[in-house]
Amino acid sequence: MRRSRLTWSGIGILVVLAVIMVTVGVGGRAPAAALAQAAERPGTITVVGEGKVSIRPDMARATIGVEVIRPTVKEASAEASQVMNNVLGALRQLGVEERDIQTSGFSVWQERPYNPDGTQGAPVYHVTNQLNVTIRNLENLGAVLDAAMNAGANNIYGVTFSLSDTAQAEAEAEARRKAVENARAKAEDLARLTNLQLGEVLSVSEVIGGVGGAYYPAVQRAEGMGGGGPILPGELEITLQLQVTYGTVQ
Repeated sequence: MRRSRLTWSGIGILVVLAVIMVTVGVGGRAPAAALAQAAERPGTITVVGEGKVSIRPDMARATIGVEVIRPTVKEASAEASQVMNNVLGALRQLGVEERDIQTSGFSVWQERPYNPDGTQGAPVYHVTNQLNVTIRNLENLGAVLDAAMNAGANNIYGVTFSLSDTAQAEAEAEARRKAVENARAKAEDLARLTNLQLGEVLSVSEVIGGVGGAYYPAVQRAEGMGGGGPILPGELEITLQLQVTYGTVQ
């Protein structure tokens, strides 16, 4: 009976030792396996590509106004109304549509000028009326401004150039294509510098605020701009940025 108990005790010891050896062995292999999995996991390269397109604007906006100063509000208001009706008629004759004419401001205010002797003179009244006008054909811009001035407009300012929806979409599409090419070139350069091989595109996102416009003067005088002097549409620059993530291969 005693020999039997010793034999079972020995077997128990052997089993415990075997479990310890297996545990130690597995624990020893775990870091190597983790490193192997990490090595197999694909890396990434993320870059921001930028595309720029310069394009000639195809439309313009201007603020056209009338200001009248008279001794009474009634006189100033009546004259300002008459002049503005003349301006509107001139704009319509040149083909400016109703949807492109919008009142942007109307004001009446009193001024009390001083006499040469320092005393305050009789009050006078200012009446102003302003329109925001969109000119969709740039060839008519000079003619529109000239006609407005000839009709009595004495405030013209804020002439800006822009793109129609169609031209804007086409310019952005071209800028987007250039941004993709620029991103690819940057990523390939980074991959070459780090001894990696560039893989597939994993994600693409447009950088918010990456689209903008800037006005640059043209070199030549625009045709059809007369009267008040040359008005140069120049070019608009559309800039668009894309963030692109590529996979890499060792």
